[in-house]
Amino acid sequence: MNSGCIHTQLDWLLSAARDPMLVCDGAGVIVRANGPLAALFGWPLDDLIGEPVEILVPAGARSRHAQLRRHGDNARAMGAGRFMAVDHGGTEIPVEVSLAPFGEGETVLTLATVHDMRARIGAEQALRDSEARMRAVFETAADGIITIDGRGLIERVNPAAERMFGYAEAELAGRNVSVLMPSPDRERHDGYLRNYLRTGERRIIGHGREVHGLRKDGTLFPMELAVTEMRIGDARMFTGLVRDITTRKESERQAAVLLQGLRAANEELGNFAYVVSHDLKAPLRAIGALADWVATDYADRFDDEGREHMRLLISRVHRMGSLIDGILQYSRLGREGGTLRMVDLNAVVAEVVDLLAPPAGIAVTVEPGMPVLWTEPTRIRQVFHNLVSNAIKYMDKPQGLISVGWTDEGDRWRFAVADNGPGIEARHFERIFQLFQTLAPRDRVESTGVGLALVRKIVDLLGGQVWLESVPGEGSKFYFSLPKAHRDARMDWP
Repeated sequence: MNSGCIHTQLDWLLSAARDPMLVCDGAGVIVRANGPLAALFGWPLDDLIGEPVEILVPAGARSRHAQLRRHGDNARAMGAGRFMAVDHGGTEIPVEVSLAPFGEGETVLTLATVHDMRARIGAEQALRDSEARMRAVFETAADGIITIDGRGLIERVNPAAERMFGYAEAELAGRNVSVLMPSPDRERHDGYLRNYLRTGERRIIGHGREVHGLRKDGTLFPMELAVTEMRIGDARMFTGLVRDITTRKESERQAAVLLQGLRAANEELGNFAYVVSHDLKAPLRAIGALADWVATDYADRFDDEGREHMRLLISRVHRMGSLIDGILQYSRLGREGGTLRMVDLNAVVAEVVDLLAPPAGIAVTVEPGMPVLWTEPTRIRQVFHNLVSNAIKYMDKPQGLISVGWTDEGDRWRFAVADNGPGIEARHFERIFQLFQTLAPRDRVESTGVGLALVRKIVDLLGGQVWLESVPGEGSKFYFSLPKAHRDARMDWP
């Protein structure tokens, strides 16, 4: 074939090729190159022609490259040679080059095809990084990881699984995974695996469940097992994630024992409160009746001091009865559920105010448009009743002002009962919500000290919060908030 025909074919090949290509003569001079090669190295195409091929080699490697080119094998398949090239700006580029000599005698030429390896090297590095991360996860995971093949033979076991079962990975590799199972699961496992491979019927694969594992020393332990399946080509592989739940199971057992004891103690407390209240109220009623009879029938025989003593006796008997009723109410909270329903607070608060019948000189205002709540009607009525009655009871101004208001806070309602009464010092804010705590002398204001404790407990059970703001001498503002949504139609008392 004459040289003109060869050059024509070369021109056609280089112009049609998408890969970067060049042609060198026997002296290593570039005689042909295509556009993709010029674009890869950033050279104008015409400027490459006539230049030695070493112009595309980093300066430090050019003499060695020229020597290899003169004395080496000019034929090389793609993939056999990977080295660094350099572009027009001096940036090194990793490349693979295939060489194909052709022609005869003095017209022997070499066709070089160049592949830019940057994307491939980046992908290979990303793959190595991914493998390193997966290896790190495998090695450091707190849960045990066990991989088996389609025959149920163990391939890999991570350090957590080694510690869990007491085996080294080398002891388990190649053994059937059933060695980690107690009977009868051990005998059933292979049949289950064969059935799954034949029918696809899942019992464990794809589902988490609690089972027992068998340690090397023969002891059993409870564990959570989740098995996933993956395919690599035609091969199936299964990965088991194992978590030792011994501590959790022991905690659950202890919690169950404590809960059972708590329920028993709660029931005993309820029975005790009922019996005590019954046994106390019977003699109290007798004392009250006797005191009323004495105070009435012998009124003319008492002097002022005697009448005052009888008044104190009767009031304290009544306070004791109220205290017993308050204790009963408090003890029942949390043990008796209540049916939730839609409750119109406008009607509830109006009913509370009407029932309390504020005395002359005390005005109670209610902000209109109060919301309709999905709540327990008796308990919410108790909350408003106790807050408003406290404001009335402790009012020390000739013109008492009490207001009931509300605010929409998105997912919650906030309510407020404000008064212009004596106010409360900040150091008492927590104390007043405790059982039997009162700030005013009991001989001046009849109080059991149960009302605000009931308010806090009811609001807690309804999923809300209660707090107050107060300035001594200027009044107090009690707040409580309730969520707008409840989980079901029965009050979820603990």
